[in-house]
Amino acid sequence: MRARMAILASGQRCELREVLLRDKPPEFLAASPKGTVPVLVEVDGRVIDESLDIMLWALRRSDPERWLPAEGDETAASLALIARCDGEFKRHLDGYKYPGRLPGLDASSSRNAGAGFLEELDARLATRAGLMADRTTLADIAIAPFVRQFAQVDRDWFDAQPWRHLAGWLAERLQSPVFAQAMAKHPVWRTNSASSAMSFG
Repeated sequence: MRARMAILASGQRCELREVLLRDKPPEFLAASPKGTVPVLVEVDGRVIDESLDIMLWALRRSDPERWLPAEGDETAASLALIARCDGEFKRHLDGYKYPGRLPGLDASSSRNAGAGFLEELDARLATRAGLMADRTTLADIAIAPFVRQFAQVDRDWFDAQPWRHLAGWLAERLQSPVFAQAMAKHPVWRTNSASSAMSFG
């Protein structure tokens, strides 16, 4: 979702190939043998297969919403927060969402561990509209999809937590036009099938 949102917001046009991970096309695996999404193949054949790298690729070409942080310390702090989300928080999310899949982890302990990161985000949002600034930036777009997944595991539990600022921030992210556009359904791509062009605007 975050890679799609960055591409949409940047106005970059691409050929979108929707794939089923349980039935991976050989062209997909040839581009990225690790077999995870998203994968971006540039016209020169260069492959980018990490969602954050795709976000940066798109936004460094065009950033009309000013999502990219300023250079220097602001960039470093933003990328550090995203790295914590993609690392420790994502592990807790996986343990909570898929109990038993990871050895030694259970849903309850994973939820409690992940809640610590969410409490920190709520504290950040108590003093500003976004995680890094008083506006939406790269960190908000990169982290929100994972918070959404965490919230959806047990929505009643999530809604009962005292994370008023985080809940409002998440609701705003989910109501944004770019999120709705990124969530649009597309036909599954097959060899020799038509693809859709994806752009913002």
